[in-house]
Amino acid sequence: MCIRSLALRGAGAAVVLALALPVGGARAHEDGAVQAEVTPADAQAGATVEVRVSGCEGSSGTAGSGAFEGDAKLTGRGGKDALHGNAEIRGGLSGSYDVTVICDGHPHQGTGTVRINQRNPEPAAPVRAGGGGTAHITSTVSAEADGADEAGPGTRHAVIGLILAGVAAVAVAFRSVRRRRSE
Repeated sequence: MCIRSLALRGAGAAVVLALALPVGGARAHEDGAVQAEVTPADAQAGATVEVRVSGCEGSSGTAGSGAFEGDAKLTGRGGKDALHGNAEIRGGLSGSYDVTVICDGHPHQGTGTVRINQRNPEPAAPVRAGGGGTAHITSTVSAEADGADEAGPGTRHAVIGLILAGVAAVAVAFRSVRRRRSE
C-alpha cells in the first residue's frame, strides 16, 4: 500500500509540474523584451556584421546564428543600454537566419534575423540545354531549408522530457511491485 501511495503522489507531482512549469518558468524570459538588430541588414557571405542587442540586464552575452562563423561576444553596460558585438558571415550561404541571444543566463531564441545575399550565385546543378535562372532558385530554396532547423529544443521540451521520465520510473516501480507479489 505504501508504494502505491508513493506512486500516486509522484504522478500527481508530475502533473502539477507539467502544468505549472511551462507556463510560468518559460514565459519569464520569452516575453520579447530581448531584441537583436544586425547591421547591415543585407549582408554578403564572408562579411563582418555588427549585432546590437537591447533588453538584457547584464553587461555581457553572446549572439549566435546558423549564418555566423562563431558566436558574437556581446559587451556593454547592460540595463537600458544595448550590448554590441561583431560576427563573421559563413561563406556559401544565402537566405534568412534567426539570431539567438544568450544573456542574463537565459537563451532568447528568434530575437532577430540576418539576411544573406550571394554576390555571384552559382548554379546548384548546371543544365546542358538551357534552364535559364532555375539553378539559382533551387540553390536559394535549399539554403533556406538548411537554416530552418537551427533552433534547438527549449525549456518546455526539457520539462516535458523530465515528466515523461518520471512517469516511466513510476511505471517500472509498479511493475516490479506486482512481480514481487505474484511470486
